[in-house]
Amino acid sequence: MVKKEAKTGEKVTKKQEGGSKMGKSAFGGWAFIIGVVLAVIFGFVMPSGSWFPWLMVVIGLIIGLLNVTDAETQPFLMAGTILVIVSALGGDVFSSTQFLGTILNNNLMLFVPATIIVALKSVFGLARK
Repeated sequence: MVKKEAKTGEKVTKKQEGGSKMGKSAFGGWAFIIGVVLAVIFGFVMPSGSWFPWLMVVIGLIIGLLNVTDAETQPFLMAGTILVIVSALGGDVFSSTQFLGTILNNNLMLFVPATIIVALKSVFGLARK
């Protein structure tokens, strides 16, 4: 509960809005940070097996589903699209530098699913209107 003071000096109690949304946003924010850190760490240490790409895709889906609000959709899509393009091109350019190319490809595994989810949410939101 959040207490606000009215102009007359009496205290008015107002229920805090968006309590569960804050939890989802915080979880999505942590997923973003964890995904970027894993992309960099596993750029230097190659994981064995096929679990790592799936992990990055799942984290990307969590970011797209939980981290981006309606107000953040357009900036996220712009930044996400640029990041995907630059990571794809940079991954090719830096393929001779093993670590940089791998980090950029790891970013692709993270941001492509997140950008697709946010774009789909935007399209469905426009279709509802």
